[in-house]
Amino acid sequence: MKLWTTLLTAGMAVATVAFGAQAADISGAGATFPYPIYAKWADAYKKETGVSLNYQSIGSGGGIKQIKAKTVTFGASDAPLKGDDLEKSGLAQFPMVMGGIVPVVNLEGVKPGELVLDGPTLAKIFLGEIKKWDDPKIKALNPGVSLPSRAIAVVHRSDGSGTTFNFAYYLAEVSPEWKAKVGVATAVQWPAGIGAKGNEGVANNVSNTAGSIGYVEYAYAKQNNLTFTRMINRDGKVVAPSAETFQAAAANANWKSQPGFGVILANQPGETSWPMTAATWILIHKQPQDPEAAREALKFFAWAYAKGGRMAEELDYVPMPGNVVKDIEQYWASEIKDASGKPLHAAM
Repeated sequence: MKLWTTLLTAGMAVATVAFGAQAADISGAGATFPYPIYAKWADAYKKETGVSLNYQSIGSGGGIKQIKAKTVTFGASDAPLKGDDLEKSGLAQFPMVMGGIVPVVNLEGVKPGELVLDGPTLAKIFLGEIKKWDDPKIKALNPGVSLPSRAIAVVHRSDGSGTTFNFAYYLAEVSPEWKAKVGVATAVQWPAGIGAKGNEGVANNVSNTAGSIGYVEYAYAKQNNLTFTRMINRDGKVVAPSAETFQAAAANANWKSQPGFGVILANQPGETSWPMTAATWILIHKQPQDPEAAREALKFFAWAYAKGGRMAEELDYVPMPGNVVKDIEQYWASEIKDASGKPLHAAM
């Protein structure tokens, strides 16, 4: 976590002072969900090409605002924009990588993957209705686990967040009460708990608060040695978060069914599907004001698709399938162009 925080701080500082300093450098901002893999890709890409990626991990809401304001080459969001919003803003959208959102807890004596939750119980915790760890509903799901009579400290995102969007989307799927009272958005009115900024902030808060529960992208849980829970999925099976269970949830996704490939992967069927699987998307102007910077960004994304899969898997992200990548690169060729109408990236 300290290393990532240092990288993030350095990256934001460089992005602030180096705008336009090198035409080859790429600027982006947005989702914290994919920050670990973007940082890893950026390091490898710079070693191979000399081109830097200056990425501000500020949350999906901030990334959407910055790309719409044209202050960065690309935005990143875990909440896909709808077709009418993309059209109105002149934006292209495509998924970059997939991963999983996991509940994380800080309970003395409870090991990673030992605690089991289901969607309705998780919703009641974040609604503030289940207030103690030895509540009968939690105990019923965990007959072999020693649960303390300790108050539950809920930790949630305070910023506009695609991680929140996907987490809330899942809870709305499994809890009519959540859907009616809280709903689905990148920023919601939380009924309980304290807020923290970014996946980094939630991970840090949970790590330092006994009796707490939060939700983060799985890479943050692993990197910070947080205690993640298992979940009961749509098919009633107990599953643990892993690249395999994230891939199972994404296996039947019809990416072409939504504008900008905006498919939500939460609560998918399948015995081995992780219920809070999510993709993360890139947003870039169809006719960028700086076509050379956009061209460099597309080169980076093409490189990440072609060479970044193993690095993604090492952090338990799921690379986009080859057939989807082919569709995305054809989409680039037809949608992202310079002022003369020439594509900035030729389809392979």
